[in-house]
Amino acid sequence: MTPRPIILDCDPGQDDAVAILLALASPELEVLGITTVAGNVPLRLTSLNARKVRELARRNAVPVLAGCDRPLHGTLVTAEEVHGPSGLDGAVLPDPAEPLDPRHAVDFIVEQVMARPKGAVTLVPVGPLTNIAAAMQKEPRLAQHLGAIVLMGGAIALGNSTPAAEFNIYVDPEAAEIVFAAGAPLTMLGLDVTHQAISAPPRVAAIRALGTPVGRTVADWLDFYDRHDALRYGTEGGPLHDPCAVAYLLWPELFAGRFCHVAIETQGRLTRGRTVVDWWPNKAKPSGRAPNATVIDRIDAEQFYHRLTERLGRL
Repeated sequence: MTPRPIILDCDPGQDDAVAILLALASPELEVLGITTVAGNVPLRLTSLNARKVRELARRNAVPVLAGCDRPLHGTLVTAEEVHGPSGLDGAVLPDPAEPLDPRHAVDFIVEQVMARPKGAVTLVPVGPLTNIAAAMQKEPRLAQHLGAIVLMGGAIALGNSTPAAEFNIYVDPEAAEIVFAAGAPLTMLGLDVTHQAISAPPRVAAIRALGTPVGRTVADWLDFYDRHDALRYGTEGGPLHDPCAVAYLLWPELFAGRFCHVAIETQGRLTRGRTVVDWWPNKAKPSGRAPNATVIDRIDAEQFYHRLTERLGRL
């Protein structure tokens, strides 16, 4: 099988870190680069964290490139209360030996997508969509040249940054509006599906039982990360958001959803950052708008964790 070329755009974050490890452990994927954006923590830290995770996976040949340090409009919102001051609290990793690639992430995205055959490259954004929107603004043909965008963000139902909005979309709704309206084949894995992927203690224990540096580090991250969301949501553990997007590329049979229209609320006093999902069948659509995204709402969580653990064991 020819590996699928992807660019993983992220803001590590413990769950982003696990997404990076899953992608790097999977021969089905060719990770062209890891691009970073400000989100869970500022850009300096997301870029540092991505380099640390790359070296934990011993895949230093994969470039890490820093992108946008703020949303297209407004002030950056971060999430240290969830991820800790470093963004990767819970485990201590050494400072990376390899530097950042000097190119800007937005330039890299445009270059990689446009230099390859139409439909070749898939973008996997698991943070705010600032880099992706900026790349589309820089190269208007980008959306039509992409193979797909598979993103973690949004929600059909409840938010987590506000009652209405999920964090990645809330940080930069103007960027999300550009991406969802661009016409690229788009799959959205939001809170409805990621909140089924709970890092319950037995699942974390299975990862720790790998007995490897990667297994111990991931388990330590999840022990720290889970304490916030388990308390907030009253669940056994926290939802493991970002690896769901990578897992969808690897094992789409574990997921189900619906092709429908998604609009982004950028103006609402109470609903800014809301993904407004028109979930009903085409013949009954209240919005009357054509579908623009496959919205995933179901996951086989047991198989997801089983396969994730097996892949982490390869590193």
